Amino acid sequence: MHVLIIKTSSMGDVIHTLPALTDAAKAIPDIRFDWVVEENFAEIPRWNSHVAEVIPFAFRRWRKKLFAKETYFAWRDFIKTLRAKKYDLIIDAQGLAKSAFVTALAKGPKAGLDWQSARESLASLVYQKKYTVNFQQHAIMRARNLFSQALGYTLPTSVPEYGIDRQQFQENSVENKEDFLVFLHGTTWATKHWPEEYWLALAKLVTQQGLKIKLPWGNMAEQQRAERIAASCNNVEVLPKLNLASVAKVLANAKAIVAVDTGLGHLAAALDIPTVSIYGPTNPILTGALGKSQVHLTTTYHCAPCLKKECPYTDNSPFKELNAPCFTTISPEKVWQAVGALVLCD
Repeated sequence: MHVLIIKTSSMGDVIHTLPALTDAAKAIPDIRFDWVVEENFAEIPRWNSHVAEVIPFAFRRWRKKLFAKETYFAWRDFIKTLRAKKYDLIIDAQGLAKSAFVTALAKGPKAGLDWQSARESLASLVYQKKYTVNFQQHAIMRARNLFSQALGYTLPTSVPEYGIDRQQFQENSVENKEDFLVFLHGTTWATKHWPEEYWLALAKLVTQQGLKIKLPWGNMAEQQRAERIAASCNNVEVLPKLNLASVAKVLANAKAIVAVDTGLGHLAAALDIPTVSIYGPTNPILTGALGKSQVHLTTTYHCAPCLKKECPYTDNSPFKELNAPCFTTISPEKVWQAVGALVLCD
């Protein structure tokens, strides 16, 4: 059975879909998947052994030069690749107008979420097979539920398995191994940023235990923050700019991770790395990092989780530049206590 998955972005959403493939492969041994995904995240499906072909989708890049000649030719080549095969089933696992449009272009029967379940209801008009999935559950379970209905097997209740072989990223030489933590300090929303002062304090607590810290970054603001943290204490390394596979290698060899709500935090969970994730305005019950040794620290601030990109309480925040007063309830000491429970018990 040959199935096409439409799940283009974001990084966390793509990772959330992986356990559904594992479920399907256990229930239908001969199943294989192709996957349409945003080009920046194309490596992730390739790490899953059940994915035969990845079809990169460059919507984020194309929309910046919508009427350029190179965009036209790239779009033409994408459609040619997309329509080169007829699939036994096409599953739109995203439920957006954008993903539904791509689903409509592919060849084969189309399945997706119904009017009440899709994130954008109009997307459901494209599908021949429509399924109801409760929105008030974790995104991983929503994907697992959709796949089980669309492919006709009983929904497993087991712990999610992402199907990524962690060994491909780990250091082979024992001599080269070192104990280090990774701080995933970068994220998209301003309100999801843990205060920089807290990162500095946590770095000092970690290095006092003789542990090293590695700091990845994805843009100039994150690089500058990493450099300020590194300048505050010893044993902190600011990594060079890395691609996704290189970041995965760093994460896979870490003793533990500390993360805000970010896609790389979900990657750490998929690699089964002990991780302490910090949540302010977002809800880990719906989108938190799931896997082995995953600890969620959530704010006790009265208005959380608000799911807002801008905080209405900015003027009352001791961290005005961060737009996130709710993080004042998650102190560096509290985070270190959770981290210590993961790394010091070995």
